Amino acid sequence: MTRQDHDPSDPQRRIRQPGPAPEPRAVVVPSGGAWLDMTLDPGLTLIEAIGPKLRKAGVASAVLELSGGGFGPFHYVIPALSQTGDHAAFYSTSFTPPGVTPVETARVTFGMRDGADWLHAHGFWTAAGQRTGGHILPYETIIAEPIAARAWLLRDACFAARHDPETNFTLFAPEPAAAGQAASLAVRLRPNQDISHALETICAAHGITHATIAGGVASIIGAHFDDGRIAPHFATEMFIRSGTITPDGAALDVALIDFTGALHEGRLRRGANPVLMTAELVLIPQ
Repeated sequence: MTRQDHDPSDPQRRIRQPGPAPEPRAVVVPSGGAWLDMTLDPGLTLIEAIGPKLRKAGVASAVLELSGGGFGPFHYVIPALSQTGDHAAFYSTSFTPPGVTPVETARVTFGMRDGADWLHAHGFWTAAGQRTGGHILPYETIIAEPIAARAWLLRDACFAARHDPETNFTLFAPEPAAAGQAASLAVRLRPNQDISHALETICAAHGITHATIAGGVASIIGAHFDDGRIAPHFATEMFIRSGTITPDGAALDVALIDFTGALHEGRLRRGANPVLMTAELVLIPQ
């Protein structure tokens, strides 16, 4: 089966990646942590607005939820088909809406790349009067109006961006920064595994019966929702609006944009939503 001829109705659908699939299929690092509420100030890039506040709090890495405010100038991309065999999917050319772009919500993974601050962010916003979303370009995007941010600080782990041979992208995965405490688990999921079942398996392995999800920047192969709807196009940029793990399983409320520009939202059907490239998040036991 090629990347473009998968059956979108198949709950076990897979997308062939360009490189070998390493084990384990999940990278999990325990870390102490705590919540921090902050305001991202206008006039700074998204990276400049977040990095110093995290360092002041004594950490280098966190996952964040953004809400309200606006970007301007704003630069973002949406998923696209790959024109070569180097990647299973790729990015569109950059979109640059005029004026200030109001932010609805976004999720951010913040960490390090080549010794410098880096982030990965997906969200929804209103660009030129149209509700849309995608992947934020962090160095090019400027905060125009204050944005509220809630961050889960990682005390003993850091999301580090490194080349991933399987997908041929530079992707975040958590790495230990100190002797990890049990306050949370920093997680990266690799491709072609159901996102809900993978998180349930991680929680069971760590004796966790109840957890909430912080962060949640990801891509999945289309989407199957609990109410029967299907998002058929495989290349997506997704984020988790809210998520819990209980003895009844994972409940993930998500939002995504596919490569046609269509938006999809809702609760994912367990066992029917394989990861496309990655899923970055933190599990917080309750």
